[in-house]
Order: sequence, then structure tokens, then C-alpha cells
Amino acid sequence: MSALYNETVDRFQNYVVPTYAPKQLFVRGEGARLWDDEGNEFLDFASGISVCNLGHCNKRVTDAICEQAKTLVHVSNLYMNELMPRLAEKLIKESFPGKVFFSNSGAEANEGLIKLARKFGNATGRNVIISMENSFHGRTLATLAATGRAKYRKGFEPDMPGFIQVPFNDIEAVRKAWTPQVCAVMLEMVQGEGGILPADPEYLKELRAFCDEKDIMLLCDEVQCGMGRIGTRFAFQSFGVQPDAFSMAKAIANGYPMGGFVVAEKYADILTLGNHASTFGGTPLACAAALAVQEAFDKDGVLENCQREGAYIMERLKELTAGFPCVKGVRGRGLMIGVVLDQPAGPVLELCLKRKLVALTAGETVLRLLPPLTITREESDTAIERIVDALKEFCAK
Repeated sequence: MSALYNETVDRFQNYVVPTYAPKQLFVRGEGARLWDDEGNEFLDFASGISVCNLGHCNKRVTDAICEQAKTLVHVSNLYMNELMPRLAEKLIKESFPGKVFFSNSGAEANEGLIKLARKFGNATGRNVIISMENSFHGRTLATLAATGRAKYRKGFEPDMPGFIQVPFNDIEAVRKAWTPQVCAVMLEMVQGEGGILPADPEYLKELRAFCDEKDIMLLCDEVQCGMGRIGTRFAFQSFGVQPDAFSMAKAIANGYPMGGFVVAEKYADILTLGNHASTFGGTPLACAAALAVQEAFDKDGVLENCQREGAYIMERLKELTAGFPCVKGVRGRGLMIGVVLDQPAGPVLELCLKRKLVALTAGETVLRLLPPLTITREESDTAIERIVDALKEFCAK
């Protein structure tokens, strides 16, 4: 290990709250590549957990951040900056008529959705939100209560009231859980932390109809599955079902911290002056980065590449792992891919890292692959080879 690595580990252990256990030090990135402190090159199939969707140090984003940092970084939302409404306009034109609220993170964006639904429902005495088992919506107390994985809530009890979890992709479970106190249904169209589980399109259509029938809001968490990750700019566009509001974060500014939510015109004025705020929401610097991301979607063939490479990687992995006893299947959408195993996926992650491939796990038994949407065919082939090699070793044990 290098002196830099040892110094960094010592500082981390001595001064950082131990909520993470990182094992690798990276010092540089470019596109789908990362380099450690000793100059070793890795292929990145994690993208910072679907944050650097355009790859590391994307030129459009880097140039936009550098130029804006020389001009104006922050003035707060007590004053206007020209970039925030410009970005809001772009997001609305690409999604559906409505308005946008900007924040810093995915958890904050989902908190905003929850507050929006509560204010909508409280006008008629409704304040309960139905969410899904295996879902993940964030680490704040409200988003933890909405999250359908009890392990994340352990130690932080009591849970915030007002949430009911039901099985994902089960419309009858939603109908049975409904009471006159329900104001909204909240879900990810592709569950990320829960194991790369896409929603069934017919289920979503029925859920949309149910929400309309009961006059309740349909809220979509697009923090991980949005911003091009599954092949469309916004995840709901892949399924043909429009939510009443959806959250976004992670990849919206390709690594510069940013979040927010879009709310449809019908509900766009529920949150009024003083109802909600975020000191760093929509700064000129964050908006400059996010506008550059949108420009890349418009001009660089990013979404088309995601669809093409996602289909290719999934097909090849299915073919090459068909006879592996430990592999139960490959599933996903676009470049949000999960290799489903019959046992915990953690050891496979270690074997991938040994082969200079960065990946993730999800739902305990799923190897999660989230490469940059700009991945090349050559990089896809290299990654497939390393994944298959790691799985071969893992299954042989």
C-alpha cells in the first residue's frame, strides 16, 4: 500500500464518523475509468451509485462548473439567479407541465414529495402514504419510514407514523391497504437497493387508474432510476405512465450535489410561500452543471447508447452465465442491471474488484451494475469478461 493510502486510512479512522467502510482509494477518474493511488486502472460499473451517469470528468459538465465558479456560486433563494428557472423550464419541457423544486440530495427530494402529499391530503384529513416493500427512499426519518426495508430503520425507532408498506407489483395489495386516510402512493419504477426490480407496466397502469379513482397522488422516486439510467430521460417515460410528482437527484448534475422534484400542474401550487425551503437548492453552480447534463442528453446520443449497451450487456450476461449454478438470472432496464445470485453477492464484488472492475450489490443477493451511460462497446466487453470470470470463480467454490 502507498504512503498516501495509509495516511488516508489513518485520517478516515481517526476523524470520520464510522458509517462507511471503504476499502479502495481512488485519486482520478475519466469516462468509465478510475485510477487508484498506485496508478492501477479500474473499469467503473458503479458510477458513484448512478451519480456520474455521463462518466467521470465529463467535459461539458467540467467546463460548465469551472466557468460558473468564476462568475457566481451562491446567492440563496432570497434572490434570483438566471440559471435556476432556465433549468426548471428545461426539465418541465422534457417531462410534463408543472413546476420544479430544487434541493441537494435524493433524501431531501423525497422528503419534499412527502411534504407535498401531506399538505395535499391534510386539506381533507388524509395523511397516510402507501409505499412498497423492498423500496429505498433515503436515510432521513421520514424517508426511512417510507422505505420498505426494515434493516435501515433498526436503531432509529420509533418509525415516523403515516406510512404503510405493501408488496411491489401487486395492485390488489394496494387496494386492500387503502383507507380514507391515504393521500398518496409512492414507489420506484425500478427498485435499486431492493434488487434491480422493474415495475410491471400493466401494474403501473392499474396503479395510475386507482390513484385517479381515489383522488390520491402517485409519487415516483427517480433518484436512482432516473436521469437516463434506464434509457429514457426520466424513468416514467419508459413505462408510459405519468406520475403526479417525481423526485430526482444523483445524476442530475453528474456528481455535483443536487436534487429536486417535479410536480404536475394540478398540484404545482400546493406548496406556497414559506412552506418548504433549501438553502443550497438551485444554486447557480449546481444549475450550470445540471444544464450541461441536459445538453449532453440532447446532443451526445447518451440515451440511445444506454439502450443499446444495456440490451447488449444483459443479453451477453444471460448467455454466458446460463449454466452457472449460483446465477438465478439477469434482470433490469437500460444500464440498471442486476445479476441475481442464490447467495449473498458481497464475495462476488470482491472478486470483481480483484479484476479491476468496480461494481455494487443490491438486495443482498444481487450484483448491481450501473456503468456510465456513455460506456463503449469495448468497455462493455471488457466488463462482461471480468464479471463472468468473477462469477465462474465464485460458483466453483
